[in-house]
Amino acid sequence: MSEQSLAAFVKEKYFAKFRDEISSEKVRTFRSPGRINLIGEHTDYNNGFVLPASVDKAVYFVIAPREDDQVILFATDLDETYSFSLGDLSKPAASWPHYQISIVDQIHKKGLKIGGFQAAFGGNVPVGAGLSSSAALECCLLFALNEIYSLGLNRFGIVKMAQKAENEYVGVQCGIMDQFASAFGKQEAVIRLDCRSLEYEYFPFPMDEYLIVLCDTSVKHSLASSEYNTRRLECEKGISILQKYDASIQSLRDTTPEFVNQHREELGDVVYRRCKFITEEIRRVQDACDLLIQGNLPDFGKKMYETHYGLQDEYEVSCEELDFLVAETVENQAVIGARMMGGGFGGCTINLVKKEAVPAFEETMKAAYLEKYHIDLPCYKVKITDGTEEIILN
Repeated sequence: MSEQSLAAFVKEKYFAKFRDEISSEKVRTFRSPGRINLIGEHTDYNNGFVLPASVDKAVYFVIAPREDDQVILFATDLDETYSFSLGDLSKPAASWPHYQISIVDQIHKKGLKIGGFQAAFGGNVPVGAGLSSSAALECCLLFALNEIYSLGLNRFGIVKMAQKAENEYVGVQCGIMDQFASAFGKQEAVIRLDCRSLEYEYFPFPMDEYLIVLCDTSVKHSLASSEYNTRRLECEKGISILQKYDASIQSLRDTTPEFVNQHREELGDVVYRRCKFITEEIRRVQDACDLLIQGNLPDFGKKMYETHYGLQDEYEVSCEELDFLVAETVENQAVIGARMMGGGFGGCTINLVKKEAVPAFEETMKAAYLEKYHIDLPCYKVKITDGTEEIILN
């Protein structure tokens, strides 16, 4: 189903649900995309750089204001409805409304005023595949309410509020990259985001010769959350040791692989490997951007492989299934880059594949994965698109 068709489907569902309650001229439709990250993994909480882009898998909200303080949400994919009043933002037993309520919670905390509204939402961002469906949903609803109620927020304000919503109400300590990529995406461009200053720059990512294909392992190992916290602590331990030799080091962004190597013995094997990967990955993002300026996608793809092997062997956040999928691409001449994407221990690999070879690539990968793990491998072709926006449907 095309993006326009999907948005139209959500709108049709909206009218089927709310036909007797609202006049059609008040109804508006908004879109917010999921995101990929080309290079720059686990660098965000080390004040480094990331290189995300928004893609043509999106969340859609069809929404209209109400005259009272009631909010009625209709999840078209689940065929479920949840209602609440603006004066009662308590958490329901069902988890899916938490994200929408979190946005209203942030609006209240900001001292902004909205009225009630009713909305239907749905989309095609695969849940659990690492494309940040939650960030897309948060940005979409906040953008919509900002437009409908003239809240005066700019995109940067929307991004920061959406992140805080997930941190404070939902209880997920995500960084800012997911919401930023969803809101600030630009067609055929990636965003180099400085996670310390939040300065950003667009770099061209032409897709005339290559397509991005995501291969979803369909697994999420239980190590993910505990090991994520452990990696943060290991990085902090490395910083505390390196600070003894250079007081200006406040994060791994402030040092280099060479300096880390000088203190390898004191860091110890594990912390050394963590610090080595992060400092190399921060540098790799900047080198990759230089390659994009040159239009050199094959060498950019080699950087993706470097990232994967670092995540596999040094940062140790990959898993058997991810490593298998990447290894399957190495001898495939149609693939110029592949790596695991996201926090690790499951989720997707991201692959740069010659456009004409994509059908054969998907067939080969699906067959290999089915034989090895007895799991049907979902593959998603994605294009880099614009970020959060209102869309006009006939």
